[in-house]
Amino acid sequence: MSSTQPTIKPNNHRVHPCPNDKKLSLANKLISENRNDKIIVVTSIDAKSVEEFLQNENSQALENVQVVDDKTLIKSEDLTCDLLISLDVPAKAVIYMARLSHTTGKALLLINESEQKLLYPIETLLGRVIKQDIIEGFEYEAKEKPKADSRPAPKAMSKKDIKEEAKKRYDKETGEPKPKREYKSDDKKDFKKDFKRDDKKDFKKSDKDDKWAKKKKEPNKYLGKDENGKAIFSGKSGERNHRHDGTPKDKYDAPKKVGRKINIKSLKKSEDKKD
Repeated sequence: MSSTQPTIKPNNHRVHPCPNDKKLSLANKLISENRNDKIIVVTSIDAKSVEEFLQNENSQALENVQVVDDKTLIKSEDLTCDLLISLDVPAKAVIYMARLSHTTGKALLLINESEQKLLYPIETLLGRVIKQDIIEGFEYEAKEKPKADSRPAPKAMSKKDIKEEAKKRYDKETGEPKPKREYKSDDKKDFKKDFKRDDKKDFKKSDKDDKWAKKKKEPNKYLGKDENGKAIFSGKSGERNHRHDGTPKDKYDAPKKVGRKINIKSLKKSEDKKD
């Protein structure tokens, strides 16, 4: 890669937006307009097909035009030109900067819509925005705009118009409002009750209707033991509060294994004798 930095002036550096299918034709037009200059056409894909296209389009020999790819241009550090035409934008901005180091006059970049996003890193390295010029006949095809609705916009309705529009929802045959639906007493459930303002609602319920009322519990009796030796009671088992033989459990059970007992009084007497 050439170590020299690009010294191209901003006015001599241009971007020409152009679709892919028109790029070669635009490059041929730019070459014909600058026949007296030494020109390099650089591409990152296929240089041979570009060279064949330019030779077929021009009756005269293109002695001052050279078509190369990026690899060839990077290896040829001494190769310079008056006009550099880039048919595409390389994936890395550094490669495009290497292209610019080979021109001493002008640089033109042909770019399509998808390559616009690759232009920002290049402008960042240059420290300026590259001016874009659209050449007539090589611009993007204008997209068809959706046809405007020929129907007139609806007018604001007055109250009278709203009433007449509402009447259309009535029965068309009679022109009268549709009768309201009648409900039978069996079908319709009465969820609302009519209460007068002075009436007081009685929230008390009878013991029979109250499912959550406390009921008197019969005392739990010990009935004996089953075949497994487990105590049986008339109500709930009460196993936590009773022993297996039916006797109630004490609040605290004494531990089965007791540690060595120490008589504190005897210890005190022995200490007093020593003193």
